[in-house]
Amino acid sequence: MLRAGIVGLPNVGKSTLFNALVANAKADAANFPFCTIEPNVGVVAVPDERLGVLGKLSKSKQIVPTRIEFVDIAGLVKGASKGEGLGNQFLANIREVDAIVHVVRCFDSEDIIHVAGSVDPVRDIETIDLELGLADLAQVEKRCDRVRKQARTNKDAQAELEVLERLKTALDDGKMARQVELTEEERELIKQLGLLTLKPIIYATNVSEDDLATGNDWVKEVEKVAVKDNAKVVIVSAQVESELIELSEEESKDFLEALGVEEGGLKSLIRATYDLLGLRTYLTTGEQETRAWTIVAGMTAPQAAGVIHTDFERGFIRAETVSYNDLVTSGSMTAAKEKGLVRSEGKEYIVKEGDVLLFRFNV
Repeated sequence: MLRAGIVGLPNVGKSTLFNALVANAKADAANFPFCTIEPNVGVVAVPDERLGVLGKLSKSKQIVPTRIEFVDIAGLVKGASKGEGLGNQFLANIREVDAIVHVVRCFDSEDIIHVAGSVDPVRDIETIDLELGLADLAQVEKRCDRVRKQARTNKDAQAELEVLERLKTALDDGKMARQVELTEEERELIKQLGLLTLKPIIYATNVSEDDLATGNDWVKEVEKVAVKDNAKVVIVSAQVESELIELSEEESKDFLEALGVEEGGLKSLIRATYDLLGLRTYLTTGEQETRAWTIVAGMTAPQAAGVIHTDFERGFIRAETVSYNDLVTSGSMTAAKEKGLVRSEGKEYIVKEGDVLLFRFNV
């Protein structure tokens, strides 16, 4: 399951946003630092309107969406890499996630104190980046010391040491590990380190209700930072998200339209996360269930089948494939087959977003 860690300085709206995203989570949201000490974890269904449509076509007994896990990690502060504010514990939690959602405060309020005394999202980003970078530097230096001895006689160790030294130079210069060009093989060599600054990042700019549709000058500053960091930027309002919990689906839609936006923060964050990580969704449908499956872009049909069960990949014969739009337009799988829209794809087929698949296999 995909895991995204929600991080940021204290009092930027992390726990409020987390509560809203997970809806039934009970993370405390209070106006003082270190309100969150243990990470709160919530699993949410990925919104996908296609599932309901396919479920009706197939008269499915159940609908099973794919899911994403959000981890609300306590607020980091300056000195976290040295253990300030329970920093070591918080940093360890971040190492376990697939992507980082960095919540940045882009609203002003006399009622909510800022840990640094004023609103400055670029400064806040630099504070967190510095702490994550210092923590990574310590990890890399420690690993270098261990690998350097092995590199005298071991070629694999030599290759790893070369990568580590490049990373050390970059981190010493204040760069993030993700700004260093690495091949897939080189990434695999250092995978066990769980480098914090190597993780893909999304900046969730937390704005007031009035700025949700258009953003503000603070958001523009974050967007400039994101360009340099190959990051995504999503405009959210934790306060609006918390209000949406109390509304019905129709009321939520009307409320968002009145604010000038088409979707809530959950959809925006998930869409950005999928895009950032290069993820795709394929679908299966039948009388028993209609289900969404998450795969990495570029996966072949056997690899996609393996997401369901390893036996499906091992014994793969073919995949009966039709696009979601063709299936819905046809009205049924039978009609789609009669129109010649259902294809038989083999082991080399690259699964596309929205493919509806039926796997044939033999174990």
